[in-house]
Amino acid sequence: MKIIECVPNFSEGRDTALIKEITDAIESVSGITLLDVDPGIDTNRTVVTMVGDPESIIEAAFLGIKKGSELIDLRNHGGAHARMGATDVCPFVPISETSMDDCIKYSKILAKRVGAELNIPVFLYEFSAATNDRINLANIRVGEFEGMADKLQLPQWKPDYGPGKPHETAGVTAIGARNFLIAYNLNLNTKDKKIAADIALDIREQGRNKRDENGKFVRDEKGIPIKVPGILKSCKAVGWYIEEYRLAQVSMNLTNFNETPPHIAFEETRKQARKRGVRVTGSELVGLIPLESMIAAGKYYLTKQKRSTGIPIQDIIHIAVKSMGLDDLAPFDPNQKIIEYRIGNRFNTLASMTLHDFTDELSSDSPAPGGGSVAALSGALGASLSSMVANLTFGKKKWEPLFKQMSQLSDKSQQLKDELIQLIDADTESFKLVMEAFKLPNKSEKQKIERDSAIDSAMKEATNIPFQTLKCCRDIMDLALEAAKYGNPNSVSDAGVGGEMANAGAWGAALNVRINLKDIKDELFCKKMETDTENILSETLALQNKIRETVETKIKYG
Repeated sequence: MKIIECVPNFSEGRDTALIKEITDAIESVSGITLLDVDPGIDTNRTVVTMVGDPESIIEAAFLGIKKGSELIDLRNHGGAHARMGATDVCPFVPISETSMDDCIKYSKILAKRVGAELNIPVFLYEFSAATNDRINLANIRVGEFEGMADKLQLPQWKPDYGPGKPHETAGVTAIGARNFLIAYNLNLNTKDKKIAADIALDIREQGRNKRDENGKFVRDEKGIPIKVPGILKSCKAVGWYIEEYRLAQVSMNLTNFNETPPHIAFEETRKQARKRGVRVTGSELVGLIPLESMIAAGKYYLTKQKRSTGIPIQDIIHIAVKSMGLDDLAPFDPNQKIIEYRIGNRFNTLASMTLHDFTDELSSDSPAPGGGSVAALSGALGASLSSMVANLTFGKKKWEPLFKQMSQLSDKSQQLKDELIQLIDADTESFKLVMEAFKLPNKSEKQKIERDSAIDSAMKEATNIPFQTLKCCRDIMDLALEAAKYGNPNSVSDAGVGGEMANAGAWGAALNVRINLKDIKDELFCKKMETDTENILSETLALQNKIRETVETKIKYG
């Protein structure tokens, strides 16, 4: 399914009733999910995050911009955040089955409509920009609302869409396509805005104006001040004072979190703060953050602490939250702040059930979940035990030489565990697709051909899922053997049980592969799947014998 994210920023952060009118207009569109509404009192700005299919997002964004233009009067607006419009900016971000080119196209559709129907001048920015000087939103926003009337008279600042003068109350809007942006604020133990601003100038990519020995700006031959680049790539930053919190903040937009992730921005800001006699007390996210960014942060700090990174994701996230002080100003709920958790339905799956509920569901007269899901669960338990043994091989001096090996073992085990947990539900979902294919009409010859094709396709997918489980379980056998050989000898029995569970998962998955093959007409597919399955099972059997021998020897002789 095509999914894009849209993050309109509205220039109102104090009037909750007004904000709700805007979000109500957005939510009146079916096909979108409102993920986050983040108002700021001192910034007087609300960041709204929504996801949905492109057509629904375009409609919802338009209605939000329209309602904002009716309710917000920038002639009476003030706040810490720079702004030029009632809807200051409205970016589109590709999420699923969409490209940046797609989002550029969608942004232009919206921009054209806003200009034509609402009489609001629109600038295209970031990837949608037609000229280089409009890529950076900060360049477009220079002059803010109060200076836009004069700015729009300049030929180089003719809007991409809409009239050549600002809307009387709603100003100007920027619409474009961009990468996922992380809005991230770092808290300082000072009220001094100048210190925060000085740090921002040093760390932001744009940097600061170069000065000579007399403190005057150094200019090029055209009289333009020469910039000294900042430390952090893909980082925009300002410093401000937030009365609500009674502290100064370095406020950042991280436009490419792969280039500068939040934890690196956090550490560099700490370094710069110490130079100025202040310290970072914590930080806050405005809007949402990708899961991979939180995991990267947690693993960064675990590595610094010389602790295993092969632990459950929720524990890695906890380390990230505490290390960056993301709960300094307000509680940090991963289920509300991490975008994948907001989009996905994490709490309505087989994998999220209690053991009682899962076994009850399994024991009912419904054919799904069945053996395929149980095989995946068995493998996940084997991976968990391998990780446990690795994580127990820490903390004592005699095992220090094994740190790297056990860290890698626990990491691999966690990855396989997470993949198998996904396969628990994937197996059941694939079976449902098979049942739907069998229900297709088959009265006419054409319907029969279409039904047979749908069944064959669904059966192949239903076979590929347990085959993936089989491969994962075979890989766990390697890890269980390594854990048995080199892990904490007091936990060798756990490594053995891990091997047994992975072995059971492998054989269970193979049974599901085999029973599905008899209903597939594609002979080449079936032959290859049979051969690959037999080869993997042979490897699994050999590994299981080695694990049992290793475990029995260690239990007997130590």
